[in-house]
Amino acid sequence: MKRASTAIGSLLVLIIFLAAWQWGPGLFHVPEFVLPTLSSTVAEAGRMFRVENLMMHAGVTALEVIAGFAIGSLLGVVIGVVLGLSPRTETMLSPYILALQIAPKVAFAPLFVMWMGYTVYPKILVAVLIVFFPVMVNVLGAVRAVDPDQVNLVRALCGSRLQIFRFVEFPSAMQALFAGLRIASTLAVIGVTVGELVGGDRGLGYLLVYGEGQGNTAMVFVSIAGLTLIGIVAYAFVVWLERRMLHYVPRANMRMA
Repeated sequence: MKRASTAIGSLLVLIIFLAAWQWGPGLFHVPEFVLPTLSSTVAEAGRMFRVENLMMHAGVTALEVIAGFAIGSLLGVVIGVVLGLSPRTETMLSPYILALQIAPKVAFAPLFVMWMGYTVYPKILVAVLIVFFPVMVNVLGAVRAVDPDQVNLVRALCGSRLQIFRFVEFPSAMQALFAGLRIASTLAVIGVTVGELVGGDRGLGYLLVYGEGQGNTAMVFVSIAGLTLIGIVAYAFVVWLERRMLHYVPRANMRMA
C-alpha cells in the first residue's frame, strides 16, 4: 500500500506539472517563443524526428556519455585504490589531482576541440574529467576506512596482499564506489553536453545550440528533455547494477537518493 500510494502521488505530481506546462503559458499570456506549451514541444519533437534526425543525435550523445562514464569511472577506481593503499603516493599526487579538479572543465573543452577537432573525442574527454573525481574520492575514502581487524584476520590466516585486497578492501569499498557512480552517471551527461555546446557538429548539445541560434525555444526544450532522459536512464542503470551486485546489503541502505 505504501508503494502504491507513493507511485500515485508521484504520478499526480507529473500530471500537475504537465497540465501547468500545457495551459500555464496561455493563462499568464507568456509568448510562445519564451515558453512553448507542451503540445508545441511535442509537435517540435515529431518534426525533429522526421527532419533533424533526432534519434541519430540522441544516439551520438548517449554513446559519448557511456564512453565518458566508463573510462572516467575506471580511472577513478584504479587511482582511488592506488592512492588508498599508498598514503605516500597520495601525498605526492594529491596536489595535482586537486588542481585538475579545481580547474573549470568548461575551459578545457575549447582546448580539446582545438587538439582533436569536431569529433566525439573532446566530448568524451570532458566527461572523463568530470566523472573521474567523485569516483576516485569515494573509492579512496572507502579503502582508507577498511576495518583493520578484518585485515589482521586475513593476515593471521596467511593471506597474501592480493587476497587482503580481494576479500577485504575491495568488497568494503563497493558501497562507496556505487555512491560515486550514481553521481558520475549524471555528471557524464553534463560533461558531454559542455563538449557539444563548445564544439559539436552532432548530438543533443549541438541541437540545443542550433535551436537557440534559430530562436526555436521548443527545439531547445526537446534537446534538454533528451539529455535529461539519457541521464535518468544512466542513473537507473547504476541503481539496478548496485542492487544486483550488493543484494546482500539491507535495502534500507540502498534506496535511490
